[in-house]
Amino acid sequence: MKNTKIAVIGAGNMGAALIKGLVQSRAVAPGSITAADTNKARLSEVKRNFKVKTLTGNTEAARRADVVILSVKPQILDRVLGEIKKSLKKDALILSVAAGYPTAQIERLLGQKPRVVRAMPNIAAAVGMAATALCRGKHARKKELGLAKKIFESCGSVVEVDETLMDAVTGLSGTGPMYVFIIIEALSDAGVKVGLDRHIATRLAVQTVLGAAQMVDKTGQHPIFLKDLVTSPGGTAINALYSMEKTGLRAVLMDAVETATRRSRELGQPFNQG
Repeated sequence: MKNTKIAVIGAGNMGAALIKGLVQSRAVAPGSITAADTNKARLSEVKRNFKVKTLTGNTEAARRADVVILSVKPQILDRVLGEIKKSLKKDALILSVAAGYPTAQIERLLGQKPRVVRAMPNIAAAVGMAATALCRGKHARKKELGLAKKIFESCGSVVEVDETLMDAVTGLSGTGPMYVFIIIEALSDAGVKVGLDRHIATRLAVQTVLGAAQMVDKTGQHPIFLKDLVTSPGGTAINALYSMEKTGLRAVLMDAVETATRRSRELGQPFNQG
């Protein structure tokens, strides 16, 4: 994959995060990546930070690429696909990270039999810790899916799901970093409330979240089992758990995921109907 030529169309937050992940993991040489965007200031920043090539034209970027990553808002993806349609290599992999935008719509607008894989990563790609779900379109083969996995594994972990579940993925892991940021901020605020310095409180909150996540990942144990390891009879943890249950923390998080999933589905309706 080292010499695979990749075009990232859309160098906003997600596009830049993917570029950073690819470059820092050394999965692809910076010179093999081209970022395309109409925002010259954004392109200048991406070029300065990651030493990749930059272009303001989507057509030229697509013409050079073995892989085209579509990292633009779904509302303008129709137009972008129309621009690059005639410039794509016949066997190019089209990777879309546009929320709610179905592979069938991309295939219809590009015509022929394009190799399309849809992805839902999250912003943690910027630090090589993204959670990404992939689904392939009608004409994508195992070869293209394997290449897509390699690209996103350079930025974190990857799972494959049926396309009907992509809205649920968006609600859980796509939006998920925001939930965790809020939790960390709340824990830090709580630390300050009980007397800790802000810097120390935040540092402890961050490491606590990291450590707990690593325990679930590395031990393979169900979270409920690990929770029981902490909650000793009459101790601090069981009293804290009782407080969280009274205030409905679980329900708040479950409702947030469900709400985000529903919104993802709503955003995708015009494209699915198309």
